[in-house]
Amino acid sequence: MLRLGLLAIIIIVVWIEILPYLIPNKSKKNYSDEELRKIALSRGMHPIPKDYDKFLKLLDSKENPITKEKVALGKKLFFDKILSSDKTISCASCHMLSQNPHNKNQFLDDISHPQSKTDCMVCHIKDESGSDRLATAIGVEGKTAPNHLNTPTILNSSLAKYRMWDGSAKTSKDVIAPMIHDEYKMNLSSTEVLKRLKNNTFYTQKFEKFFKQGITFENVEKALNVYQKTLLTRSAYDKFLEGDNAAMSEEAKRGFRNFIQLGCKGCHTGITVGGQTIQKFPTRNYNHIIDVTGIFSREYIGRDVATFDFNFKQYQIYPFKNKGGFLGKNNEQLFRVPILRNVTKTSPYFHNGAVFDLREAVRIMGKYQLSMELTEIQIDELVAFLKSLEGDVVEYKELK
Repeated sequence: MLRLGLLAIIIIVVWIEILPYLIPNKSKKNYSDEELRKIALSRGMHPIPKDYDKFLKLLDSKENPITKEKVALGKKLFFDKILSSDKTISCASCHMLSQNPHNKNQFLDDISHPQSKTDCMVCHIKDESGSDRLATAIGVEGKTAPNHLNTPTILNSSLAKYRMWDGSAKTSKDVIAPMIHDEYKMNLSSTEVLKRLKNNTFYTQKFEKFFKQGITFENVEKALNVYQKTLLTRSAYDKFLEGDNAAMSEEAKRGFRNFIQLGCKGCHTGITVGGQTIQKFPTRNYNHIIDVTGIFSREYIGRDVATFDFNFKQYQIYPFKNKGGFLGKNNEQLFRVPILRNVTKTSPYFHNGAVFDLREAVRIMGKYQLSMELTEIQIDELVAFLKSLEGDVVEYKELK
């Protein structure tokens, strides 16, 4: 009797789970270009400013005014290996803004190179990504972080509300000290930073000229922060938001419609199309419901009913191997929502770089975050929309 009752409960729960897949999708409204634009703008999905005055209005501050000279100083520091303990890497080593970092700029030496230069995917990248395109960041002496975390892009990050995978940094300035001090990244103390810079005539003169207090660690942060603020990208998507209906392809517009109607915009929102909230991932359990019959697929989407099954197989939280064991903020699977601008250039995806293919990343998000099996056509259209977010860093002439 007990077995029959348990089996009945399982059947009811399974039916509740699979019912949405048996009901045909209702026809989606075919938004006009103007309607798409209106919905996006109502979600705060504004275009990146192309004019310097609007840029200043968006990012300038009284505490740390943006000036041409300060931006140049911050850029110099960003590309200078003087900020790493062994002087082998710079901020730009993990946040690439140039082509072929290993060969052309030699940001990383042979010791920290992840594999042979012939095979390394990073060596063949032609586009700036603001990330390192590696599954996990490589710091001084070839060290990798214990949690095997992927490097988020620095592009447009100054406009995000949260930074770091657990959302622990609230401003772009808050990220700088942890990056310099972390033993698995640049591994340099504030004291050593000041010692090196004060022994450098160029930096001594520049800091004394642009900051009243001269060289202090806070002023180093301010210079780097001002430069980071200039790393904004504009794309076809921005032109569309500004009224150019021809800027995006029809397929990309259909993808934008999917993005809105399927619920992607719920998390990936704001001017950065992400980075504005902390959300649970995945919202749906990767494991199937407790299975005493052995007939259910292990790929089945089930509710978060149990942390183990009767076969005592290892419980898996994510739809991929969680190398590094990172569980987000407070170990509660809470993650800062990634910025989708330039996402086509920032593979591999997810917190530990487990997925290299963008289409697969989209499929996973549909299944485990939105509880739906996306069709191949829907994935094509969503990817086309994501490509419309691919842009170049804005070069404000006032900062040249």
